Amino acid sequence: MFKVEDFLSVKEEQEIVAAIRKAERNTSGEIRVHIESSANKDAFKRALEVFHLLKMFNTKQQNAVLIYVAVVDHKFVIYGDDGINNVVPKDFWDSTKNTMQTHFKEGNFKQGIIEGVLKAGEELKSHFPWSINDEDELSNEISKG
Repeated sequence: MFKVEDFLSVKEEQEIVAAIRKAERNTSGEIRVHIESSANKDAFKRALEVFHLLKMFNTKQQNAVLIYVAVVDHKFVIYGDDGINNVVPKDFWDSTKNTMQTHFKEGNFKQGIIEGVLKAGEELKSHFPWSINDEDELSNEISKG
């Protein structure tokens, strides 16, 4: 049976957390990564549930982004809150998804997630630049279900 803990090594998880910190360094936006075995339903609906479970809708500027991965289902979703979705180009999440998917198809899950995180961070930076009053509103750690 598959265990979520076996999907990424501790070192790979640390590299993803470092990428989240790097991506958030120049933005007030927040990025989270959630990994679980299976969505047990439509992956988008599950990503929305996880977004709410992680209280990601509580950011001041509604500029949180969730990268949700259902490993056994071979599905992932990039879900952005209203604040970010209202300002990014229409194809932004598709281009981020395509970047991640390219790495995933090669079995390079860590790099796919890192590239998705960094790409989301760049877009957040252009619309929600960091200011002196910003605080890290959400954990940078990878959550697991």
